[in-house]
Amino acid sequence: MTSLPKQGKSWSELDGEMDAARDGDVDWRRGRVGVYIHYAGDEVLDVAKKAYLKFFSENGLGPRAFPSLARFESDVVAMTLRLLHGGSDARGAMTTGGTESIFLAVKSARDWARVARPAVERPHIVVPQTAHPAFNKAADWLGIEVQRVPVGADFHADADAMAAAIGPRTIMLVGSAPAFPHGVMDPIADIAAVALRHDLWMHVDACVGGFIAPFAKALGEPIGDFDFAVPGVVSMSADLHKYGYAAKGASTVLYRDAAAFKFQAYSFSDWPRGVYATQTLVGTRAGGAIAAAWAVMNFLGEDGYRAITRRLLDTRRAIGAGVEKLGLEIWGRPELSILSYGSAAIDIAQVADRLSTRGWFVGRLVEPPGIHLMLNLTHEPIVEEYLGDLDWAMNEARAGRARKVEQPATY
Repeated sequence: MTSLPKQGKSWSELDGEMDAARDGDVDWRRGRVGVYIHYAGDEVLDVAKKAYLKFFSENGLGPRAFPSLARFESDVVAMTLRLLHGGSDARGAMTTGGTESIFLAVKSARDWARVARPAVERPHIVVPQTAHPAFNKAADWLGIEVQRVPVGADFHADADAMAAAIGPRTIMLVGSAPAFPHGVMDPIADIAAVALRHDLWMHVDACVGGFIAPFAKALGEPIGDFDFAVPGVVSMSADLHKYGYAAKGASTVLYRDAAAFKFQAYSFSDWPRGVYATQTLVGTRAGGAIAAAWAVMNFLGEDGYRAITRRLLDTRRAIGAGVEKLGLEIWGRPELSILSYGSAAIDIAQVADRLSTRGWFVGRLVEPPGIHLMLNLTHEPIVEEYLGDLDWAMNEARAGRARKVEQPATY
C-alpha cells in the first residue's frame, strides 16, 4: 500500500515519474483514440491551458469573492443560450460535466412534478434505448423509475413508442442530439410534441451536439431543429469540454425560462454558518474550467467553430466512405462527428481486437456489434492510415488470426 512519503520530492523527480507513468497511455495526439479527447488544434489548447492556469486557485462556489468567475459563467451561459435559441427568459448554469447537467435536469423535473403532480409518489421517465446512462444514474439516486424504449431500425428514437409508454406517473421525456452510440439525431420535434400533448417535461441531451450541431446546420447539413427553437423543449444539456473545446470539467444545463430553472437550486440554512445555496450539485468548482470555457469561446467565435466543424464533417465523410468501400456497414445515418460501423459478414469484435494490436484504442458497440468513433481534429491527418489498418485487421480476422485484446470500457 502506498503511503505519503516522509519527505517531499523535488519537481524534477515528480516530473520524470509522471512522464514515465504516462508511457502506457494511448497516443491521442496521433489520433489513436476515438473517445475522451476533443482537440481543436494547439492554438485552442494553449488558450484553454493559459486561461485555466490564470484562475487555477479561484473557486466557482464564491461568486461574491470572485466576480470575475461570475461574469465568465454568465457570459458562457448567455452565449450558449443564444446559440441554442434560448429566449430572453432562458436561464442556465455551468456544471462539471454532462452527467451533472443531466442529473440537475432530472432533479428539476422531479421537483417540478412535486408541484404539478403531487399525487405521483414514484415518478417515471421515458427515454430511448440509446439515451445516455446518466439518466438511469440520476434516476437511481433520485428515486425515479426509467423506462427505456426501443429505437427504430434507423436507430432514431421512436416518438410513437415513447408516447405509448407514458403512464400516470410519467413526468419527463428525453431525446438526444445526437445519441452517443450511433451518432444520429433523435426526432426532437416529434418527441417534444408528445411532451406538450401530455404536459410533460422534455429534456434534450445535447452534451455531444450542443456546440457542433448549430454550426453543422449553418454549413447546410440537413439537421432539424433540436433546441429551444422547438416548442415543448424545457431543458437541455450541452458539454463545453466536448465540441466547445474547453478544458475538462465544463458543461452547461439550460432551461427555457426562469420558472423551470427555479427547480434546480438548493438552499440550506440550519447550521451555524448561515445560508448555503448553490445552483449546481457540487459546491466547489474549478475556477480554471469556467475561465477556460469563456476564453476558448471568445477565441474561436462563430467563424472558428464553423471552420472546425467543416473539417470534422469532412473527416467523418472520408472515414465513412472508406469503411463502406471495405464492405462494412455504417450503422444509421450519422449527422455530426460520431460514426459506428459493423458487418454481418465478418466478426467485428475480432477486427477490433486486431486494430488494438496496432495501437488503436477501439471503442466498441454492443447493439448491433460494431466499432465506434467519436472524431476530433487529431483524426483528420490519419484517415488513410486508419483505413489501411482496418483493411489489414479485416483480412487478419477473416484468416482466423485474431486474438482477444482486453481494453477498458469506452463509455
